[in-house]
Amino acid sequence: MALAEAGARGRLLRWPRVVLFGDSITEYSFQENGWGAYLAERLVRKCDVVNRGISGYNTRWAKLILPRLITESTNADSIAAVTIFFGANDSALKELNPKQHVPLEEYAANLKGMVQYLKSVDITADRILLITPPPLHESAWEKACLAKGDKLNRCNATTGQYAQACVQVARECGTDVLDLWSLMQKNQDFSSYLSDGLHLSTKGNSFLAAQLWSQLENKLSALPSLLPYWRDVDHMNPEASLL
Repeated sequence: MALAEAGARGRLLRWPRVVLFGDSITEYSFQENGWGAYLAERLVRKCDVVNRGISGYNTRWAKLILPRLITESTNADSIAAVTIFFGANDSALKELNPKQHVPLEEYAANLKGMVQYLKSVDITADRILLITPPPLHESAWEKACLAKGDKLNRCNATTGQYAQACVQVARECGTDVLDLWSLMQKNQDFSSYLSDGLHLSTKGNSFLAAQLWSQLENKLSALPSLLPYWRDVDHMNPEASLL
């Protein structure tokens, strides 16, 4: 059978998508042992996990980009889940990092606006998951800043305020939330979760992956595998199995 004829006979194969939207912690999530790569491995043959992490970005910029990533013409049914993971840059101290800093109230409003936008294009609240920024290990991040000729430009207490705001937005909007800031600090030495005081280490990626999967598993693991297992293909008449 010609390929064009096979294509005409068969239904178009559409993989549902899980969209990971965030800053560098999301952008780096497809690196070796990254939390995004873990999710993609768990969902292979079920979903495409799409990395839309943009290093250095805050919610002020993200809210402008989101409608260009998921548009009104997007088939909402094809979106299995969206994670929104910002705050590590928004919570930078204004006097030391004014370019990335976003005031707390605006951060909350931006998150709420993104959730409301997704709902407006028919992505329901149960498919939206907010993730708070992780805790900041100040001494480690200060070393990273000093190496670049900068001063310590973030503090953990401030990051915690943004994490609390993220949790509150999720509560108000009816979405799930993963409070990474609180969960990681249940371990007194949370520095092991961070590679430089801000970004995730291998252990931190594993921790986030496990916590995230526990929230998404019920929603996503029940999705059917696309295309039959190879042993189930009729090798005498593969068209009957595959088209």
